[in-house]
Amino acid sequence: MLPILYKDDRVVVVAKPSGLLVHRSPIDRHEKRFAVQMLRDQLGRRVYPVHRLDKGTSGALAFALDREAAHSMAEAFGTRQVRKTYLAVVRGWPDEAGEIDHALAAVRDEYAPATDAAAKPARTTYRRLATVELAHRVDRYPTARYALVELQPDTGRRHQLRRHLAHVSHPIIGDSTYGKGRHNRLFAELFGVRRLLLACVRLEFPHPATGETLCVAAPPDGDLDSLAARLGWRLPCAPAPAAISPASTSPGS
Repeated sequence: MLPILYKDDRVVVVAKPSGLLVHRSPIDRHEKRFAVQMLRDQLGRRVYPVHRLDKGTSGALAFALDREAAHSMAEAFGTRQVRKTYLAVVRGWPDEAGEIDHALAAVRDEYAPATDAAAKPARTTYRRLATVELAHRVDRYPTARYALVELQPDTGRRHQLRRHLAHVSHPIIGDSTYGKGRHNRLFAELFGVRRLLLACVRLEFPHPATGETLCVAAPPDGDLDSLAARLGWRLPCAPAPAAISPASTSPGS
């Protein structure tokens, strides 16, 4: 079962684990488990995904529970009315804070069969939360540096965070597409972590019925939590998850 972070009669937000697809994909034909199907079976009703998390990314994933709510939420996600906050472990020590303003071309796959190859504006702000230096030679230096960062994408390009961090030479650990295999292998050997170290820890979006901002927190999952403890990092305290509401929030109810 998927942990439910928030639920009312229009919206449900779950904690997606790393390694789970949101829905069926030709890229992973062998996979038989999908968040959409799992949540549908769990709730006994149809659910409507309104945004995506990559297979390797964990954290808060929102669904609508009816077509009208799905349209409203999809519009909010598509018009930058949503604030998403992520935690990631990256190679190197980025500046304490900054922004990455780097246009990105569409990733061509079954989700985005883009005909327009032109790069589109993409912007990510970040804040460095903690650092560590490990006594292991990975590149040309005798030690290896890593950091915990908080990320907020201001745009919603596909793989934006992974591509932006790689662009500034701070790829996310565990990223087999845009990252560095030597650093990924080190974390697998030292800590037993073989996943993408990226998690959506907070979603803020207008509720489709009331228009009021709904803030839902997703505590970092076990992999990130245990890794942070081993590295001596203290993960930031997230706001308390929104309560599950049994009452109807539809207009006129």
